[in-house]
Amino acid sequence: MSRADHMDVAAYALGVLDAQDAERFEEHLATCWACAAELETMVPVVGLLSGIDGEAMAALEQTHTDPALLDRTLVAVRRDRRRTRVRQLLATAAAVVVFGGLSGVAAGMLGDDPAPPQAVPTQAAPSVAPSGEPGNPNDPGVGGEPIEGDQHNATDPGTGVQTTMWLARKEYGTQIAVQLSRLPGPRTCRLVVVRKDATSEVISSWSVPVGGYGTNQNQLPLQLSASTWTPVRDIDKLQVQSVDANGVASTLVTVDDI
Repeated sequence: MSRADHMDVAAYALGVLDAQDAERFEEHLATCWACAAELETMVPVVGLLSGIDGEAMAALEQTHTDPALLDRTLVAVRRDRRRTRVRQLLATAAAVVVFGGLSGVAAGMLGDDPAPPQAVPTQAAPSVAPSGEPGNPNDPGVGGEPIEGDQHNATDPGTGVQTTMWLARKEYGTQIAVQLSRLPGPRTCRLVVVRKDATSEVISSWSVPVGGYGTNQNQLPLQLSASTWTPVRDIDKLQVQSVDANGVASTLVTVDDI
């Protein structure tokens, strides 16, 4: 905040700025809480001064040499009071205070260090399969149609992690819906596509909280979706891997019956 902007508070409160300077100061006021606070303290004073007009004061000086001007001056003062300007200042100050309060609430909700986005588990609801039979309540067709694509189930005998994946053929490649349970945390995971030509691609990554997903601490399974340009016919297998702090990956579960 420059000294000139700070000095404009009084000029703005008294309404002596021209339209361009007033607009410039209002833009400054939206981001300067010091000026906003000072303006708020000036509002009562401006209310007391609202009935005083500069020209009228000059006219009062003339009454010392011309007493006949006194009556006309008093009439002019009463007629030219700036009630409208005071109402505008009150509205501006109130808006600044409300805006500041909302900003403080928003800052408190967001915090200084927002947590990184994570995959959010959802409570699966029973869905209806195309045949009309009730769907599996653990399927990720939440509140709507079942997930499209061919279903593949797998359980790793070593880690115990379970997964169901749905692979749908798309013009751009393959859409993959994933459901994971018996997945302990905390850890960082990723989904890897391994192609038949022995190349691979990481198509999604996420963090697992302490309670994990589909565990005794958190019974909700993890549901997420990802896409790859690789056609289904070229996919050899899909792996869910755990990645440690050194970037070393270990396989948690593999779907290879594609």
